[in-house]
Amino acid sequence: MTVVIFFAVMAVVLAFSAIKVVPQGFQYTVERFGRYTGTLRPGIAFLIPFVDRLGKRMSMMEAVLDVPRQDVITKDNAVVSVDAIVFIQVMDAAKAAYEVENYRLAVLNLCLTNVRTVVGSMDLDEVLSQRDSINARLLTVIDAATHAWGTKVMRVEIKDLAPPADLTQAMARQMKAERERRAQILEAEGDKQAAVLRAEGAKQSAILQAEGRREAAFRDAEARERSADGEAKATEAVSAAISKGDVNAIRYFLGLKYVEAFGQLATSNQQRTVIIPADLSGMAGLVEGLRALNAQGEAGAGGGSPWTAPRPPTPAPR
Repeated sequence: MTVVIFFAVMAVVLAFSAIKVVPQGFQYTVERFGRYTGTLRPGIAFLIPFVDRLGKRMSMMEAVLDVPRQDVITKDNAVVSVDAIVFIQVMDAAKAAYEVENYRLAVLNLCLTNVRTVVGSMDLDEVLSQRDSINARLLTVIDAATHAWGTKVMRVEIKDLAPPADLTQAMARQMKAERERRAQILEAEGDKQAAVLRAEGAKQSAILQAEGRREAAFRDAEARERSADGEAKATEAVSAAISKGDVNAIRYFLGLKYVEAFGQLATSNQQRTVIIPADLSGMAGLVEGLRALNAQGEAGAGGGSPWTAPRPPTPAPR
């Protein structure tokens, strides 16, 4: 009975030492008498008991390494505090297990040194504004160095870039001054455009007013010309009548001037008292002369003898 139990226990021990199950996302190295012979992939695998044994258990999943914060001196002698994160993945379990003692620590120190190298070769303004360029340069350098370790660097990201407090305050003052300068420039540009628009409006207004005055002057001149033509024709008619010996024409002309002068006297702004002539016989003579001149014109047109209007009475002395 004891022998049976012994062999049962030995069978269980042999089974556990010979049968291995590798979980998903891992790979195990196999060593035979201390020498690497192969790699076990996810699933069940069988080993030779007491001859083969498991070596390194390597995670094939992507891992994240936090790069510690460090102070870096830039090209223009400014001190910047920098930290980063690195995403790595083991591509060859055997190389990661046997080519480097601790691949995570190796990648971490490689990142620290290359951050100092890349950031130290740039000015402060470039460091603060070209973070994507820094990430790309770090990725290229670190990935090339870790290829021999069977590890691939997937991404390198700068988490924070922190200048000193006094430098941050100086940058804030500089930014404020720059924004105030831009605001003043924009305000000056706005005033300039407003002045230009006002001048353009005044110019257009002056042009329109000048055109209006020119049009008004043209129409006034045309009206005066027509009035002069009418007066010239009337004077010509009166002159023709006078040359024929018609006294009524002379009376008509003088009476018309008399009425016009009296009307201007009555409508003058400077005249407060209107002097009415004592003898209004001149007005009656004017009316009679007009009637007689009209009758004479009608008679001449009809072929009758001309009619002579009676002479108006002589004005009484004032």
